[in-house]
Amino acid sequence: MSRSNRIPATAAALVLAAAGLVTCTVSTTAQAATACSQSYLPLPDPTCQPGALNSAVTQSTISTTICVGGYSSSIRPPTSYTDALKVAQIAQYGYSDTSTADYEEDHLIPLSLGGNPRSPLNLWPEPRYSVGSKTAANKDTVEYKLYQAVCAGTVQLAPAQQAIASNWTTALSVLGRS
Repeated sequence: MSRSNRIPATAAALVLAAAGLVTCTVSTTAQAATACSQSYLPLPDPTCQPGALNSAVTQSTISTTICVGGYSSSIRPPTSYTDALKVAQIAQYGYSDTSTADYEEDHLIPLSLGGNPRSPLNLWPEPRYSVGSKTAANKDTVEYKLYQAVCAGTVQLAPAQQAIASNWTTALSVLGRS
């Protein structure tokens, strides 16, 4: 099944969760997926990492959560957790380069946009090297621009979460921010 066939379900779940209409419960242990596909790079395999939200972050709480300086640092999981998860997920993706230094254990939906800090559904080993002319640093730039727009009130939280979870490489243009 192609990625585009999975986006509506993922997007709907994100919108409903962000609106507080459904409760998302997410396992904090690695998912049972035995293999994740590299074919989506520079995006994660949506079967393995569709994204997961932090239920404490909603449009009505952004002024006391994500838009407060230091918020992301205060909820970031310890490296002991993310390093172990990174090793397991590098194996799941079948990367031939298994050096952990070559990957960033990245939040698909960043903490600064209300992503779940510990869910393996929201964390993945993003290559630091260029894949399709995109790097982890490119995603960081997208994250920051969306964070600024959400906190400035020019973009609503749920559409920003949906756009970055669906395809971070097009998130800014989808939201008219490119």
